[in-house]
Order: sequence, then structure tokens, then C-alpha cells
Amino acid sequence: MKRTYPKHIAGIIDEAMARAGLTDSLNEQRAAAAWIDVVGPSINRYTTRRFVDHGVLHVYMTSAPLKNELSFNRDRLINAINRIVGSEVINDVQFH
Repeated sequence: MKRTYPKHIAGIIDEAMARAGLTDSLNEQRAAAAWIDVVGPSINRYTTRRFVDHGVLHVYMTSAPLKNELSFNRDRLINAINRIVGSEVINDVQFH
């Protein structure tokens, strides 16, 4: 099969990752990393650990009042993270 047009390398990588089933895993990692961009460094310094499991972003916080405040803005955080990732990866945020 001969191609008559060049393909962009990003498209080739995306196709290969989709075939290998790695797209969801990569998007989950991007969502966890997007936490810093969404909340900023001043709030992130109270974060000890974060990970995504089955569409739920788990965030471990050292400040109970901040954890409470962030839980009130859960929907806003979910929308901001999904916008950065470019996909509906996060369905919920759980603060621990």
C-alpha cells in the first residue's frame, strides 16, 4: 500500500498508541499532571500524592480546610482538567 501524502509524526504515534491500547493510560497520566496547571503551585504544595483510577482523580492533601474548599469546586476542577487533556478522562475527584 503506497501513500501519496506525508503523515505527521504525531498522527502516526497517536495511531500506534491507540492500536496498542495506551491512549487511555496516557490520558490518565496527563490528567494527573494537569492538576498542577489547574490549581497552581501555591495549592499544589499541599498535595502529597495524586493518581487516576477508573476515571477518578485521587488527590491526597495535607490541609483539611483546603481539601474542603477544593471539594466545593469539584466540577470546575474536573472541567478544567478535561479541557487541558482534551478528552473526558476525569469523572470525579476524591480528596483524601
